[in-house]
Amino acid sequence: MAVVLVLVLIVVGSVAFHLLSPWWWTPIASNWTYIDNTIIITFWITGIVFVAVISFMAYCISRFRHRPGNKAAYEPENKRLEWWLAGGTALGVGAMLAPGLVVWHQFVTVPADAAEIEVVGQQWLWNFRLPGADGRLGRADNRAVSADNPLGVIRNDPAGLDDIIISGAELHLPVGKPVRVHLRSVDVLHDFYVPEFRAKMDMIPGSVTYFWFTPTRTGTFEVLCAELCGVGHPQMRGTVVVDEADAYQTWLSQQQTFSQLMAAVEPAR
Repeated sequence: MAVVLVLVLIVVGSVAFHLLSPWWWTPIASNWTYIDNTIIITFWITGIVFVAVISFMAYCISRFRHRPGNKAAYEPENKRLEWWLAGGTALGVGAMLAPGLVVWHQFVTVPADAAEIEVVGQQWLWNFRLPGADGRLGRADNRAVSADNPLGVIRNDPAGLDDIIISGAELHLPVGKPVRVHLRSVDVLHDFYVPEFRAKMDMIPGSVTYFWFTPTRTGTFEVLCAELCGVGHPQMRGTVVVDEADAYQTWLSQQQTFSQLMAAVEPAR
């Protein structure tokens, strides 16, 4: 019976810890409430299964424990029980997968009015690029990355000359405006992750991945790398600041363009 008591305490303690724990997700700062809702659905389904399985184990240990003179009844199969288990499992898995498919479709369907930014990860810092006055990002290539061109912007592409280059500094975004984030890595796998944005995506060398989100409140948020990328992985941190429109424009006007960056390093050649 001690085992039964331990199993019951595991169930009660697990549920109580989940409901009363102060360690919950951070207040949302973007439009992705769908992701939170999907996680909650998964918690409910897996929680119910967890409680049912552990409770059934406790019941079986108590009900069918050894008693002198009792003999076990051998039942090689039970078609009805098997159908119930298979059907219940299929419904549970489907209920967890279906919301994720809906969210994924929304996650990769970028609004037509979304602004574009580029995030470039490397061991072990974040670089950012924003379109300039023409509203377009110029072409870039990892093979063009150098000490004076950390993002590998193609020098002879006119669309890239006015691009805003932010190397190892904080990124600012305007509140309430959808943003498409282009993700690129110059060395190993990274993952651009801001917990409050609920949005993240792997950065794969040789590929450009993307996702989008809409910042919904102002504030300063920490950027983490959610992919083990080497010994400096824990220190690969950055900052995203979500500003009101006027503050964002003031910050943007103070940033250096790619052509200005190239002009600054030209005398040193």
